[in-house]
Amino acid sequence: MLLHFYKMNGAGNDFIVIDNRDLQTNLDTETIEALCDRHRGIGADGLLAVEPAEKGADYKFRYYNADGGEAEMCGNGARCFGRFTAHLTEEVPDKVTFETIAGTLAAEMIGDDVRIAMSEPKDLRLNTPTRVSGLDADVHFVNTGVPHAVAFVDDLDNLDVFNHGRDIRRHADFSPAGTNANFAKALEPGHIAIRTYERGVDDETLACGTGMVACALIHHLLSGDPSPIKVDVEGGDTLEIGFEKTGDRTFTNVTLTGPADFVFEGEIEI
Repeated sequence: MLLHFYKMNGAGNDFIVIDNRDLQTNLDTETIEALCDRHRGIGADGLLAVEPAEKGADYKFRYYNADGGEAEMCGNGARCFGRFTAHLTEEVPDKVTFETIAGTLAAEMIGDDVRIAMSEPKDLRLNTPTRVSGLDADVHFVNTGVPHAVAFVDDLDNLDVFNHGRDIRRHADFSPAGTNANFAKALEPGHIAIRTYERGVDDETLACGTGMVACALIHHLLSGDPSPIKVDVEGGDTLEIGFEKTGDRTFTNVTLTGPADFVFEGEIEI
């Protein structure tokens, strides 16, 4: 069969997007992995499927990593999902809502950017006992829809993100599900740079939305810098994380604002 698809990217984090509101497309793990393959398929960090909502939102959000496994949430993917679904109606709305495994989210169109109202973070832990060989930094943790470990380092440019990220992603402290691994550096007050090793992709990606949120919140707790926090990513974009602090280590009204762009559309035989 021919699969009609769209290619989108959010700050360099790229996705295959399919409109499956009629629920006629059933993709298994191997097919999704093949579609995301950068040599023999379309190539992407993951696949987004639009499905009909079940609980009163506008749409249902399904996200699959490049290895074909379904994930709870993806911040950059959610922005692309919001931009895509906003164009499914004749009049483009200012806001769309969608159900995810991590809860119901909203995407707001802000000029050329999309602002996502993220799920409330949980399980935040500073200075965990996690240690990996060759990385002289404390490892922190927070779940921002998916699990994220965060380490602040002095030399982000020359850091061995692949090996350190792989070690953290599969560390026994985060088993059995594993975690994403983020490495960050403070640039100036209210402004950080990050690099992310994503589980499911099992490599460094150019951006990770939930990882940006994780790093921004940890940075706030370590530095006291107020909302919003600007975040530079490897794809070259600068995004903005907004939040309200409600307790010692709890937050609400967490938002992620940044680009979400259409790249091309096409058909592929599956």
